[in-house]
Amino acid sequence: MIREIRLYVEGGGHRKDTRIRLRTAFGAFLREIRDKASARRVRWNVKACGGRKAACDDFVSALRSNPHAFNVLLVDAEGTIVAGSPWEHLRSRQGDPWKNPGAKDKQCHLMVQTMEAWLIADLEKLAEFYGADFRKNAIPRNSNVEQIDKARLQTSLHHATRQTRKGPYHKTRHAPEILETIRPAEVRRKAPACERLFVTLAQCIDQETPDGGS
Repeated sequence: MIREIRLYVEGGGHRKDTRIRLRTAFGAFLREIRDKASARRVRWNVKACGGRKAACDDFVSALRSNPHAFNVLLVDAEGTIVAGSPWEHLRSRQGDPWKNPGAKDKQCHLMVQTMEAWLIADLEKLAEFYGADFRKNAIPRNSNVEQIDKARLQTSLHHATRQTRKGPYHKTRHAPEILETIRPAEVRRKAPACERLFVTLAQCIDQETPDGGS
């Protein structure tokens, strides 16, 4: 059985305190997996790395420094998946492009198209977070939130929140709190990539032999 899961996440900005805040939020969002790991005596470690390149660099370093852990990279797709696997998608992106450093497909996961897709998946909790003057109708309705264009996600969140007491949506100030608020089951139902992450981590904990290193 695997004894440690290490998750390297894009996001949190350049400040240590905001990265810690996002790390805590992902721990809360993935509570089901974290609790399952704890019950099986599997160590659990989430690191919010800031930029996407920093997340990838930290992940690659972990493959060398923690080869017996199940190391996982989680970054924005920055668009729809046009290739088969997440690694193929990242390799084909002109803005990256990243080669697979020798990891397995199940060690690479994408927030499609960005984390904001996950945040709007639970519209009820999102509205509760912003309170009065939140414009629900500004948020696009789609049973698969991954199909909503990244630019539209950002614009719709701005329009929906700009008149609320919390002010317009702000990634580092608001995203961690929202991530702690929304219901994972709702996100998993509307975001196939999120469902894949949960299923992969759960299966990793249940497996009998280590299979997470490089």
